[in-house]
Amino acid sequence: MEQGRRASCAALGVDLGEMTEMIPAGIYAIPELSTVGMSEGQAIEQYGDPIIGVARFEEIARGQISGLQDGLLRMVACPKGKTLLGVQIVGEGATELIHIGQMGLLSNMDVDAFVENIFNFPTLAEAYRVAALHIVGQRQAKA
Repeated sequence: MEQGRRASCAALGVDLGEMTEMIPAGIYAIPELSTVGMSEGQAIEQYGDPIIGVARFEEIARGQISGLQDGLLRMVACPKGKTLLGVQIVGEGATELIHIGQMGLLSNMDVDAFVENIFNFPTLAEAYRVAALHIVGQRQAKA
């Protein structure tokens, strides 16, 4: 929808104003796939060796309650494990969950903000906190 809006505004010479390039992508397949920001490969090219945090839906209370054995959320962080660079999600609700990562990227949130903030429990959104904790653990191991 956003691509169509931008194309029609460009064709009509309408000023788009200040726009973000931080647009999430979603694939409505089974399972759903969604991404926003940098992939691991892009982060390697630009920053070196990123730290990747992973949360599997089967480890999340809501995933267990819902019987979701497949699915995961990946957070890509800078090599120091502080700056969030991207999020990829595969599994049920991926295209809904990606917007939390998008808002974090647009707000320049550190990975620690996902640890320090409280998510409703039990929800799949808790996967952000679990993935962020995974990054923090790796960051501390490097220190």
